[in-house]
Amino acid sequence: MALQGPEEVGEQVEEPEDLDDQDASSISPAEEITLPPGTGGDEEPEEAFLLPWDRFSSWLHCICVVGFDLELGQAVEVKTTRICYLSFPDSNSGCLGDTQFCFRFRQGSNRKSSLGCFLENTDRDAPPCLKREQGHYYGYVYFRQVRDKSLKRGYFQKSLVLISKLPYVTFFHSLLKIMAPEYFEKQEPCLEAACNDIDRWPTPHPGRVLTLPIMGVVIKVRIPTCYDKPGTSQLVQSAQGDSLVSIILPTIHEVDLFRCFYPVFFHIQMLWELVLLGEALVVMAPSPAESSETVLALVSCVSPLRYCSDFRPYFTIHDSEFKEYTTRTQAPPSVILGVTNPFFAKTLQHWPHIIRIGDMKQAEVAKQMKVKKLKNLKTLDSKPGVYTAYKPYLSKDEEIIKQLQKGVQQKRPSAAQNAILRRYFLELTQSFIIPLERYVASLMPLQKSISPWKSPPQLRPFVQPDFMKTLEKAGPQLTSRLKGDWIGLYRCQHFLKSPNFDGWFRSRKREMTQKLEALHLEALCEEDLQQRIQKHTEVEAVDLVLKLKDKLSQAEREQLPVRPGTLSKLRAHIQAVILALPEDLQGILHKPPTS
Repeated sequence: MALQGPEEVGEQVEEPEDLDDQDASSISPAEEITLPPGTGGDEEPEEAFLLPWDRFSSWLHCICVVGFDLELGQAVEVKTTRICYLSFPDSNSGCLGDTQFCFRFRQGSNRKSSLGCFLENTDRDAPPCLKREQGHYYGYVYFRQVRDKSLKRGYFQKSLVLISKLPYVTFFHSLLKIMAPEYFEKQEPCLEAACNDIDRWPTPHPGRVLTLPIMGVVIKVRIPTCYDKPGTSQLVQSAQGDSLVSIILPTIHEVDLFRCFYPVFFHIQMLWELVLLGEALVVMAPSPAESSETVLALVSCVSPLRYCSDFRPYFTIHDSEFKEYTTRTQAPPSVILGVTNPFFAKTLQHWPHIIRIGDMKQAEVAKQMKVKKLKNLKTLDSKPGVYTAYKPYLSKDEEIIKQLQKGVQQKRPSAAQNAILRRYFLELTQSFIIPLERYVASLMPLQKSISPWKSPPQLRPFVQPDFMKTLEKAGPQLTSRLKGDWIGLYRCQHFLKSPNFDGWFRSRKREMTQKLEALHLEALCEEDLQQRIQKHTEVEAVDLVLKLKDKLSQAEREQLPVRPGTLSKLRAHIQAVILALPEDLQGILHKPPTS
């Protein structure tokens, strides 16, 4: 069964029916649930134009229920698709009770959101790691397996899955802890009620503190913004009117780094390098929960840099990319995979870097100091550790290892250990990125070169040899205590050729180009346009109006970072130029453009 919004994934759930088929097991809120959406609190002007179920769709794509029936097993295996397989742990995991994990999969081609323009606006202020996924969906799973003698299999097995474009892993897992137990007890009606609750929520907007009621519980959260100071958490404070608030989430997306890296924390610095360079990594873990959390921890360790390669928190042999990622005819792709099936120990043995996660006692951690050779990895029963031939560029930071070890000995709270490790990764990444930021800023043309009557100047190109020269005097050694071959990390065959650099540079180039467009627009608004058109023909004046209208449209569409009042001033200029023209031309220029 699937509860879904207006757009469709094209995947199948529980019974082998496609989500594109609206049948008795698939309830579309947009078509069948007729309760009107609520206000969701104080509405922003743009939210007043949202249609029924648009709010639901801004948070979730759909809600899926995935079950397994022994009698229908063969039929399910033939007809179902990856959502079904990704929603269940592998049989060897032995996950009794309740288990939560997440997965990520590619979006089908030719599927576009009806909320595209609106969602771009809400994404604008989000930090890089929290921007909505363009080509992928996340699946957040709450799986229950309990003994049930009334069933032939002897077990009740079912998953409640939230499909979303949003990488809010902590938030959605918290949401599932409320929804899933209620669903398993009361079945379908409570999911319809939950959908109606979600459609009364305000849209996810960075910087706002949101109060979100769901099934009798009230969650209070704040979505971070790109303007927040990196490494700080804008905690949601309790207020006098919070008597009805049940849960206050300090974060919507962060996982516990120390708990995830504890089995391999002697190698955290090397793992940071591998993720930074976009190396092919596989995490082999006993359960989907450990697999998905470890992959998410790896991806977040390079924050505030966005990890731009592919990553799959939980990957199975039934995934459509299985052949693509396991072929031996070419080098492994730039991707981080999380797996639990023992079959992968053999299938992915040719991968260059493998992390084995397992249950470990404190005494066993000391044995993990050495990096293991890949040939020693035979099965998933192999000892926990990092299996690789990689030689780190940076010298090992003994200080952070001792600090974390001391915390373990003194039984320092996990939250404190997590904060120490998160701060360490942040400082490491910032030291690496600052030289790049400094060099890219030098590519920006001087403001005095901007003329209102010429096209905006272009950014100078990124020249790798020129950048490498700047590292000798202004490299990471200025901000980091770590020694080693920092320059080697940047070299064109390493970071500068990685998807992470490409994604970062594209983003910075887009921001700087928009800044140049904004400065050009501001310079244009400072000109006396009425006096200028007196020296030109009517044809040239009309051409000026059309160009100014294009500029205004671009500024509104791309939300250029112009000074307050600039767009109002531009509209006034356009109006003044039109009024200076003959009446027949005024009538034509005042007409709205036809599509």
